[in-house]
Amino acid sequence: MKPMKFLNVVLLIFSLALLNSCQALKYKKVSAKDYPPDPKLRIKKNIEEGRGFRLMDTIERGGGKFEFASSNPLWRATLDTISFMPLMSANYSGGIIITDWYSDNSDKNESVKISIRFLSSEVRSNSLDIKLFIKQCSTTLNNCEITENTGSIVKELNKSILKKAAIYEKQFKNKNKKEYIVTETPSEKN
Repeated sequence: MKPMKFLNVVLLIFSLALLNSCQALKYKKVSAKDYPPDPKLRIKKNIEEGRGFRLMDTIERGGGKFEFASSNPLWRATLDTISFMPLMSANYSGGIIITDWYSDNSDKNESVKISIRFLSSEVRSNSLDIKLFIKQCSTTLNNCEITENTGSIVKELNKSILKKAAIYEKQFKNKNKKEYIVTETPSEKN
């Protein structure tokens, strides 16, 4: 008898948990004004907002969606901003760009190195961790001192990258927005 009571208690607890989880499935209230009554117009609205899918789009891409570094606006903007500097390492999957030491011809004893880590692929002010290092060498001795600069240069670099990334993101969204054309079926023409 005891195993049957145990089984009944387990089934009762499982049933209560199952019924309790059904309570979490609540429907989101929406206004009928936001959705047109005509199904074709609803389909058009959903596809233009990116909530639908088109079978032909997935076939053209080979059935998969691949994101490359060129489609990430933050990555592209960063590379464009520091394009004048030689790169030591650029790892898209690791989310880091490191430049080599760079010096313009005005002061050969001072050079700059930038390290940029991508904390997120979203275009936000906290998506980048930028570190700027300055190396100053003395002319008489081959002695160099490396310090990290956290001043206005880092803020300006971050601001410049984010501005370009916002422009690239807007261009990318406008390019990929496709208009859905409502077509009539032969039965509707009559």
